[in-house]
Amino acid sequence: MTSTSPFTTFPGATAVSRVSIYDWPAADGKCGGAPHMHTASSEAYVVLSGSGRLETLSTSGFASTPLEPGVTVWFTPGTIHRAVNDSGDLSVLVVMQNAGLPENGDAVMTFPPSCLASPEAYAAAAALPLSNADRGDVRAEAAARRRRDLALDGYLRLREATKNDGGAALRAFLAATAGLVSARTELWRDRVERGAELQAAFTRRNLMSLKSAESFFLSEAQTRIGAREPHRKYGMCGRIETWNVSDAGDASAGTEGSDTMG
Repeated sequence: MTSTSPFTTFPGATAVSRVSIYDWPAADGKCGGAPHMHTASSEAYVVLSGSGRLETLSTSGFASTPLEPGVTVWFTPGTIHRAVNDSGDLSVLVVMQNAGLPENGDAVMTFPPSCLASPEAYAAAAALPLSNADRGDVRAEAAARRRRDLALDGYLRLREATKNDGGAALRAFLAATAGLVSARTELWRDRVERGAELQAAFTRRNLMSLKSAESFFLSEAQTRIGAREPHRKYGMCGRIETWNVSDAGDASAGTEGSDTMG
């Protein structure tokens, strides 16, 4: 049974993972992961090692942000992003808002329109076999490369179209993603209520206690340890090392988008 105590959830009801960005060359000559966006959660990259770029595409246009140790960059829902690995060893710590949402289909890859026509079509394009990314699973790596290349194809077309059509193609993609995830929003609302909203409510309660010089809540102090998953997984941007910091029992693999919406 899920605990209702905010002290058993990770600070801010976020999730964390370490991602080694793929060093696989793509059709445009760059190495990196599958372009995608999140529909309900903001995401942050804290660069740990290596160098590269974060390409973003939104209604504000296209941008490329250098990534190197010491850089922290974050982006809001609706930002299409692609991690590019220039050095071959780019590694980032990912902090994801709303732990539990990304694991349940918050991320949508930039597949061509035919793959976005229905949840079933998207799931077929996004599916990966269960595997251990540390063991060189040839079948799983091939599937992850195929998925990355399909998302990149749609992304490059979308980026080019936005230069010429006043954003019509981008708006069509955003509308398609909303259609894909709409059935999941009630589940997501429940997770937000049991996560970030609950933590905020307890903080407000604690402030009221302190204002009246009461300290009863300080006696509820706890220390928790998030168990690291035994092996890395294939994600959208790279190989993911995860920690289980969710009361719901979801490992933080989805913080970088390893889910398939099905």
